Amino acid sequence: MNHDQYPDSYIRGILNTVKTIAMVGFSPKENRPSYFVFKYLLERGYRVIPVNPGHAGKEVLGQKVYAKLADIPEPIDMVDIFRASEFALGIVKEALALTPKPQVIWMQLTVRNDEAAELAEDAGLKVVMNRCPKIEYGRLSSEISWIGVNSRTLSSQRAKTLGKGVQRMSLGAEKDKG
Repeated sequence: MNHDQYPDSYIRGILNTVKTIAMVGFSPKENRPSYFVFKYLLERGYRVIPVNPGHAGKEVLGQKVYAKLADIPEPIDMVDIFRASEFALGIVKEALALTPKPQVIWMQLTVRNDEAAELAEDAGLKVVMNRCPKIEYGRLSSEISWIGVNSRTLSSQRAKTLGKGVQRMSLGAEKDKG
């Protein structure tokens, strides 16, 4: 896999398939990027499980914080890494020890570790590096264009109203059927 660029279909396929996301390196501080992504993905219907040993046992937005991936008592579809690149290999090794294994390793913006990616791919997992699922979801659903950003995605489809005047677009027909 070329990790310098990803086809939209690859990213869309991941975001349409995963349901449960473990966010390693989550911060409960409302001004941190991990908190923005956590809240955004929760609002889009994903089950997001925060992982941070310094806040283990606490609850944030109704979600219990865990110390490590192995402590999570349910299967995880995707591990979202919000840690520096040098920690990615250890997190991938921890993810590969889970039963069942997650389907996806996602490394946030500025996080890239080719050795970790190769290890995950050799184990059959999909890998995304140096991308943000919040940004990709917004771009692919055209939500990001509502604030004046060119998403390179055109749609004449009207967004669904989800009550209280809030409109959201899905990533594609696959998610609408679920």
